[in-house]
Amino acid sequence: MKDNAPRIDYGIDAPGVIRNLFIAVALGLIAWVTAFLGLWSGRIVASLSQNIRLSLPLSQIGAWMALGCGFMACWMLWDSRIGKVRDRERLLDKLAWTGREQVLDIGCGRGLLLIGAAKRLTSGMATGIDIWQAEDLSGNRPESTLENAKLEGVADRVQVRSADMREIPFPAHTFDIVVSCAAIHNLYSAVEREKALVEIVRVLKPDGQMLIDDIRHYGEYRRVLTAQGCAVSRVSSLLPAVLLAVLTMGSLCPATLVARKTG
Repeated sequence: MKDNAPRIDYGIDAPGVIRNLFIAVALGLIAWVTAFLGLWSGRIVASLSQNIRLSLPLSQIGAWMALGCGFMACWMLWDSRIGKVRDRERLLDKLAWTGREQVLDIGCGRGLLLIGAAKRLTSGMATGIDIWQAEDLSGNRPESTLENAKLEGVADRVQVRSADMREIPFPAHTFDIVVSCAAIHNLYSAVEREKALVEIVRVLKPDGQMLIDDIRHYGEYRRVLTAQGCAVSRVSSLLPAVLLAVLTMGSLCPATLVARKTG
C-alpha cells in the first residue's frame, strides 16, 4: 500500500542554480558526444590576423564542464536532502543552551535550524522570519515550515512571521539567541547585508549569542559585528572552505561564526 503520509522536507537549496548546472552538463555532453561521433571537428577555429589562428577545443571543454557542473549539482542535491540535516545538530552544538531561550531564525526557510532549536527548548520559543523566496529554496512558504514543526513534534514551540531581515519587526533586546543559515548572502549589496547584521545585533539581548552559517562574506560579517560590539569567532574549519573556493573559482567560501553581544 502506498504511504501518503506527509514527510519532513526541508527543501532543495537554490533550485534554479541546480537546474542551470544540469543544463550546462547537457550542453557539455552534447558538444563532446557529437564530436566523438564525428559529426563535427570538436574545435572552433578563428583567425585573429593573417598569421595568427586561435583553435578552441570546444568538445574537450564541454566534457570538463559536464564533469564539474555535474559534480556540483549532485553535491548540492545531496547537501539539500542529507548533508544539511546532518549538520544541523553540529551547528547548534556550537551554542550554549538552557532550554529557556527566546530564539530567532533569520531567513528560516522551511525550518531547518528553527525546528532544531525548538527541539532544544523547554520553556522557550523559536521564531522564524523569512520573505519566502522560491528561488532560494524549493517550496519556501510558511505553511511548509509549520508542517515540518508539527511532524518534528515542536509545533507548540515554533512561530513564523513574514518579515525582511533588514527591518526585523521586534523590539531591541528581545532574543537570547539568533541563528541564520545560508540566508544573509542573498542580499547582494554589502550595504544591505550590513543593515541586516545591525538589525540582528539590535534585537539580541546583552550577552546574547549569535550563529551565522553562510556560503560567503565571512570577513565582512566579522568586521560589521565586531564594530557593533560583538565578540566574534570562526568555528568552522578553514581547509574545506579554501578547497571549495578553489573548485568554485571563489563562488563558494563557506564559514560558520559564533558571536556574543558584549554591550
